[in-house]
Amino acid sequence: MRTPGLSVLFFLAPMLGLSTNVQAQCSPEAWQECEGKPWVIGKPETPIGERWWPNPLWGAGDEAGSTNWYTKTDVVMRALAEADKGKVYKLGRPYERGIPTFSNRVFELKMPSKGSGGPAGANAILYRDEIVTSEIGQVGTQFDGIGHISVAVNGVQDPSHVRYYNGFKASETVTEHGLKKVGVEKLHPIVARGVLLDIATAKGVEMLDKGYVITRADVDLALSKQGMAGFEFKPGDGVFFHTGWGKLWLVDNDTFNSGEPGIGMEIAKWLSDDVQAGVVGADTWGTEAVPGEDPACAFCVHSHLLTRHGIVNQEVMYLDELIRDRVYVFAYIYSPAPIVGATGSPGAPIAID
Repeated sequence: MRTPGLSVLFFLAPMLGLSTNVQAQCSPEAWQECEGKPWVIGKPETPIGERWWPNPLWGAGDEAGSTNWYTKTDVVMRALAEADKGKVYKLGRPYERGIPTFSNRVFELKMPSKGSGGPAGANAILYRDEIVTSEIGQVGTQFDGIGHISVAVNGVQDPSHVRYYNGFKASETVTEHGLKKVGVEKLHPIVARGVLLDIATAKGVEMLDKGYVITRADVDLALSKQGMAGFEFKPGDGVFFHTGWGKLWLVDNDTFNSGEPGIGMEIAKWLSDDVQAGVVGADTWGTEAVPGEDPACAFCVHSHLLTRHGIVNQEVMYLDELIRDRVYVFAYIYSPAPIVGATGSPGAPIAID
């Protein structure tokens, strides 16, 4: 059977009840058609909505984003007030060969076989060093600085016009030796009141399914089951999500890397607009659900939190001991390694109950 030509289809369309609107559907190539999608804030001036600079909280030129909360005495003291039992928890996983890494990232530590120096002196002292090859800020318990994510504001077909948090242009930001703007060294040390939401237990499972999108209803359910119904979040709080996905770490790396449960745009907007979170995180490698809510958008939560709002993200957190002890509110302390120009930092955060 011969396929009718385009002109014939236009002639038959009204009789068949078909639309002759040939405008492209929402897609990476036709991002202007995505108005009304959850990741598009306001009018689609860019692929994620209206322009996001200057930042309404921290002003034009700011490079510290949500970590500015930790220059405020009341925010820090709110956090320290939770450290009243004196018990310390490690929230970071050990860095070792064979850990699951996203895409083609690597972590490799080598030590010179003959040592680095010595023997020296009558005491015959020797010393050793190590050589680490890695995307150091983006493996293991990784910490996304606000220079990790940017948006090509004219869409995927025009990557030449790229903007970061607070509107910094890639042309003034990116060099082969690191970021001249919004590098991780520009962030302040974090001392936050941490709030842990055990979504997996609230849903009655050990581990949420890959691609499961955490909702506000899930948050409320977790708070209720944790004896925290009506809990009042405050600006600068750290909000962390337990999905159970961490059970796969070094047990089934392929599944761990294949996707993950996590938050979507409903929670991302709640964190940025209602909570005004200082840091977010989870026991997964990306915090947000993968695959996401809409195949047209890649890592929507990352672009919303990091690029639009400058809210930093702690990934691959070890939360098991907090869950075991039912510690849901605590002092969360983490100081990003000040690697000049880096997009992120290796992670060794702690919680103090």
